[in-house]
Amino acid sequence: MGAAVFPIGLILTILAGGELLTGNMMTLPMAWFAREIPAIAVLRNWFWVTLANLAGSVAVAYFFGHLLGLTEGAFLHKTLAIAQAKVDADFLHAFISGVGCNWLVCLAVWLAFASKDVPGKVIGMWFPVMAFVAIGFQHVVANMFIIPAAIFAGGMGWEQYLPNFVAVFLGNALGGAGFVGLMYFLAYRPGLPAGEQA
Repeated sequence: MGAAVFPIGLILTILAGGELLTGNMMTLPMAWFAREIPAIAVLRNWFWVTLANLAGSVAVAYFFGHLLGLTEGAFLHKTLAIAQAKVDADFLHAFISGVGCNWLVCLAVWLAFASKDVPGKVIGMWFPVMAFVAIGFQHVVANMFIIPAAIFAGGMGWEQYLPNFVAVFLGNALGGAGFVGLMYFLAYRPGLPAGEQA
């Protein structure tokens, strides 16, 4: 059930014109590959969007999860189990999980960009995002919510979060920039004759 409704977050972000770090891990590098922006612009965007996404996620975890109780009470066991599984993953497993996750998330964003209408965008985003959640891949922004929610509930400490954040961030960056951004840039790169494009 959770996997089926999870795509709503990305759908609202994309349709409303917001910025999600993991989507930007594909779009900004593509602009850099095309020499439309400098590398520093990519890093600057990632920095500020990371901070904004983190602030929003932690605020939701605190006010809606902790104070309102949406991640505690009857839901506490599940919250702690999910968060603990994420922080228990070693660096390599968290990194590879991050690669797989953002491969799917950025394919969802790519399909949304390709669609001409809202229903097409919604359908294009829904299934790849549902797949990553069902598989259990790690998403750096989703973790910005669930792990702090467990921390606010007293289930773990902030020091347990940092190694996970680094590993998943790097994996998401490779999945988005390399497995989607670079591949599609090479397939449809400017100047490539139309007959040779994938």
